[in-house]
Amino acid sequence: MNRSSWWFRVTAVLVFSSASVSGIYAAGHKQTFTGEVGDAMCGRKHMEGETAADCTHACVAHGSKYALVVDDKIYALDTDDKAALATLDKQAGKNATVTGVLSGDTITVSSVVAK
Repeated sequence: MNRSSWWFRVTAVLVFSSASVSGIYAAGHKQTFTGEVGDAMCGRKHMEGETAADCTHACVAHGSKYALVVDDKIYALDTDDKAALATLDKQAGKNATVTGVLSGDTITVSSVVAK
């Protein structure tokens, strides 16, 4: 193997390793989102009950996850934290600020604050 070929391989390994590490870091980065608390099944089209809160409560009781509607995006909220779930329940149909890690269209929630 000549010297330039060796340097090419070393550079390629370093570039790909760096890209992999930065991708891992970006995937685990906490972000903050503010929007209306709803449910993942209905999104912004509430079909149960008289209000958005009624629909959200009914859908969550039937197994849907809470969701956060931010502009034209709907993010499913993933959490088992009882305090976060209690805040989401109180904020159904109202605005909240959610902090967590975004993966696709799901936010793994670390905290929820009423707005």
